[in-house]
Amino acid sequence: MGIEYLHHGHITPIVHCDLKPANILLDDDMVAHVGDFGISKILAVSKSMAYTETLSTLGYITPEYGSEGIVSPSGDVYSYGIMLMEVVTKIRQTDEEICNENLDLRKWITQSFLVTMRDVVDVNL
Repeated sequence: MGIEYLHHGHITPIVHCDLKPANILLDDDMVAHVGDFGISKILAVSKSMAYTETLSTLGYITPEYGSEGIVSPSGDVYSYGIMLMEVVTKIRQTDEEICNENLDLRKWITQSFLVTMRDVVDVNL
């Protein structure tokens, strides 16, 4: 809900630009809160994206952010999706298994679906 509020709770959307597990904070009741707004961007009212030269955390940014510096609310959604894949698979985007094969987690999951679902999803879920 925090990201939804950033994107839709203001006249001008705010893009976090650095969603990753380290920036999701849990309080005593295990309620998640988004932290570290150091590189967040406020979009102009009439704009759905912005450009930046600020680098974010590799593995959680969209390809267009990494290559062209384009930030948009959909980039935060992409980062959230990567975090969800990490929870479901119990594999981090930056794990050696993924990096050594020149894959990203999304590609690894896609390739694994061709083999078997049991190899992808954490058996403890």
